Amino acid sequence: MATITGGAAVRIIPSATRATVSVSSSSRSFFSFSSSSNSVSSLNCLRLSPRISHLFLDQRRSEVRVSSGRFGTVSTPKAFASDPDQLKSAREDIKELLKTKFCHPLLIRLGWHDAGTYNKNIEEFPQRGGANGSLRFEAELKHGANAGLVNALKLLQPIKDKYSGVTYADLFQLAGATAVEEAGGPKIPMKYGRVDVTGPEQCPEEGRLPDAGPPSPADHLRQVFYRMGLNDKEIVALSGAHTLGRSRPDRSGWGKPETKYTKDGPGAPGGQSWTAQWLKFDNSYFKDIKEKKDEDLLVLPTDAALFDDPSFKVYAEKYAEDQEAFFKDYAEAHAKLSNLGAKFDPPEGIVLDGSPNAVGEKFVAANYSSGKE
Repeated sequence: MATITGGAAVRIIPSATRATVSVSSSSRSFFSFSSSSNSVSSLNCLRLSPRISHLFLDQRRSEVRVSSGRFGTVSTPKAFASDPDQLKSAREDIKELLKTKFCHPLLIRLGWHDAGTYNKNIEEFPQRGGANGSLRFEAELKHGANAGLVNALKLLQPIKDKYSGVTYADLFQLAGATAVEEAGGPKIPMKYGRVDVTGPEQCPEEGRLPDAGPPSPADHLRQVFYRMGLNDKEIVALSGAHTLGRSRPDRSGWGKPETKYTKDGPGAPGGQSWTAQWLKFDNSYFKDIKEKKDEDLLVLPTDAALFDDPSFKVYAEKYAEDQEAFFKDYAEAHAKLSNLGAKFDPPEGIVLDGSPNAVGEKFVAANYSSGKE
């Protein structure tokens, strides 16, 4: 707590710790879609940047005590985990970032990987994992499934520096939801106010995220997602986000080095996409898996399982035929995933008003990834 005299308020400078990070390039994660950002195999280069040097800061908040002089000393109410106005401003900056970097898939993957470590059988925070900002630390970033996500952090760090009143946990989920909407997807019914973990010792152990090519794909998906408290419908709906992005063999071990759909970018060329327009959010993922007509489109074992498993197939077939149904179920599942394991302050969360679906330019990125000559 800080005491301020003379009626003026000041910002409390948080204490900080730093860490250097080495990131594996051998990820085999189910959530292996990537974006157009250049691959970075380690964080050593980030140490040279004054802006990025704050990547792993331990952000803490302090209550400020104000003295008005005439009326004596009073305490201001404790701030929420994130400032609502700063959240709105950060969302606009994320939209601008997406227009220039085409990093929609990468930001979605960042949010999913932060939340996807949740274990419903553990009650304590933050041991239970989930959307708590732990993915900013070396201990978690170096997990094989998180290879390449340093690029997402590098892109978002200037926004975090600009809006220090937004937690990492909220920023990661805000970025993912905004990316879906800006790519033409449904509006996600999000709430904010997630509390950050404070140190790398609070990161979950490796192995909580799903693999892309397990021996029994359907069983593996259920084992991992049931642990999070998700069901078959939600597993299939969330899988539909692979309509965005590419898999790069140097990161995930899956996919071709490049295809006719990815050889010209946007951004860094290469990788293999699940769909022809890999920066447009629609139900093409389900249609393309069902048809299996294009060898340049990726189908992972966990993708094929959606049509091979009887229970999954009911939803996959439905989404292939009905994009509106897919959007509805996806939006609900995405919001649920983004809340897993989170500790909210205020407890009911913060809802941002006036956040309609993106219009106008939301398909611009898709035009670059159509595969047309």
